[in-house]
Amino acid sequence: MGQMTPRTVALVGHGASGKTTLVETLLATTGAITTRGSIEKGNTVCDFDPQEKELGYSINSAIASTQWLETPIHLIDTPGYPDFAGQAIGALAAVDTALIVINAQSGIELMTERMMKLAAARKLCRMIVINKIDADNVDLPKLLGDIRERFGHECMVLNLPTEHGQAVIDVLSNASGESDFESVADAHRALIDQIVEEDEDLLAKYLEDGAEPAPETLRAPFEKALREGHLIPILFVSAKTGAGVPQLLDALAKLAPTPAEANPPPFYKGAADDENATPFEVSPEAGKHILAHVFKVVSDPFVGKLSIFRVHQGTLKKDTQLFVGNAKRAFKISHLYRLLGKEHIETDQLQPGDIGAISKVEEIEFNSVLHDSHDEDNIHLKPLAFPQPMQGLAVETKKKSDEQRLFDVLHKLEIEDPCFTVERHVTTNETVIRGLGEMHLRAKLARMAQQYKLELATKPPQIDYRETITGKAPGHCRHKKQTGGAGQFGEVMLRVEPLPRGEGFEFVDEVKGGAIPGVFMASVEKGVRQALADGVVAGFPVSDIRVIVYDGKSHPVDSKDIAFFTAGRKAVIEAIRAASPIILEPIVNIDIDAPETAVGDLSGDLSGKRGQITGTQSRSAGTVSLSGKVPLAELDDYQGRLKSLTGGQGSYSIRFSHYAAVPAATQQQLAAKHKIVGLDDE
Repeated sequence: MGQMTPRTVALVGHGASGKTTLVETLLATTGAITTRGSIEKGNTVCDFDPQEKELGYSINSAIASTQWLETPIHLIDTPGYPDFAGQAIGALAAVDTALIVINAQSGIELMTERMMKLAAARKLCRMIVINKIDADNVDLPKLLGDIRERFGHECMVLNLPTEHGQAVIDVLSNASGESDFESVADAHRALIDQIVEEDEDLLAKYLEDGAEPAPETLRAPFEKALREGHLIPILFVSAKTGAGVPQLLDALAKLAPTPAEANPPPFYKGAADDENATPFEVSPEAGKHILAHVFKVVSDPFVGKLSIFRVHQGTLKKDTQLFVGNAKRAFKISHLYRLLGKEHIETDQLQPGDIGAISKVEEIEFNSVLHDSHDEDNIHLKPLAFPQPMQGLAVETKKKSDEQRLFDVLHKLEIEDPCFTVERHVTTNETVIRGLGEMHLRAKLARMAQQYKLELATKPPQIDYRETITGKAPGHCRHKKQTGGAGQFGEVMLRVEPLPRGEGFEFVDEVKGGAIPGVFMASVEKGVRQALADGVVAGFPVSDIRVIVYDGKSHPVDSKDIAFFTAGRKAVIEAIRAASPIILEPIVNIDIDAPETAVGDLSGDLSGKRGQITGTQSRSAGTVSLSGKVPLAELDDYQGRLKSLTGGQGSYSIRFSHYAAVPAATQQQLAAKHKIVGLDDE
């Protein structure tokens, strides 16, 4: 395939590790840009969004391409704060290599660990880049020890800092030399030992004659070690001074895998949710059928809907006809782009491994597969595991005339971000937006105000409580109504029993001998479903319940759908009231990063909110990570609370865990406010 095959790389890691600055330095070193921008000036290639410039950190992933040693390198810069994790996780579907960037000052942080795990689960080749090696108060030997302890001894140095962090020395090609710490000779030997283990012939020869294997014989076993996770190279850089940057580019161009050398992406053929779908192997060859996967969608104010994809197979050209997923009709590519930050550079063709974009094709969605033949219908890429958005805000427009526009704009934001959802609650008449944290939602509100000129009023949403039952009970209703000539008659006997948590609702018809004519059964179920949706104890939806209708009566003249609807509804309400009903609330996993000194206050505060700490992990530089569980209802304005407990140094993220029963006092409070409409007045 030759050296011209592209390398695809995602830079991931915690916020403030310097990923955007590093991309800037890589682009300047390779000549893709003439001068290096800075975050302070707001002129970097990847943080081009007005919000990013204002905030001084990334909130979206951005693509930039360059060349080194005639090898195309596609870089995806990703946000590092947990609130914007959706953008970072989405990038993993488009690359063969994950560069986990660590800030030498702050060490291993929450997103470092999370992205390491996610990249491993995706079977990506991983490299660790330690940035800011020239900064003050940096203890590199300790950090190296922490990395090996946390991520295993397969994390091995590919180079070492020298001249007090002003340069680096390569340990793969140098068997001796000077470094700031650790022996170059020892690191070289350890690395060679690890690589040759992947090739039996090479290992036997190495052990027999003890001679160093020739450098050209090491590439294949190096690839294999990367692929299997037996080797995670560590490289040292300073994005600010440029130390170690040419060596990092060398590693990407010479050692990072090509699409043919990487672990194959997990495509499968079959229905989207089929457990038994068969794996589908793509072949990164230019002459085959086209197969590309969309890993990012943007609603661009200038070019409209922009779909960004990775080509996995075949060659994409201008005017090519493509299908989206299982669509019957093809669309024609009128413009094909490569991306450099916000620049869209027109191109004639894209090869396997390339990242490109097309605009104004409405049918394309996030995770769509594009192909040029019906042979590739029903092919999907295994979806990534995105965190569930839990942080909610109820929103409404300040102007009545903007209501319809609000839903259009929210839909655009929803298709761009897999971790942003919009819910419409009929019972509470609220529109609720959910994201991964307060920063995430604030960014969405700012975007709506800036890009779409939409001003919104916000308030905390009502908590998504549920109701369920803990026992079994019967219910009966005989609905009889005489109004002038026509009457209504329907009688329903049923029983309810609990289902395991998360099972939802099951309706069982056990009526014998036509006691309730089949034609009315749908109305009974409708009435039951209506009662469950409206709630019985406190007006929240009832779930995890089985309703068994076993008997009833009808009347040859007066039985009507409405009569059985009403009887079904009232009978199930009676049964639920007798089946020891409880109210459930959502419990979330919470991760808090904070100074060590605040641990006592945070633990005390969390237990005061009915929460508990389940684990603590010390990070470097006097910070600690706490993990715990807490009811979502207790986290209203937690950001403000955390700020005051940690002197503005703390941050947190939440993920849904499970539903659990609320305390008895809370249940009484919630139930006291509720009256079931139309139960006693008929």
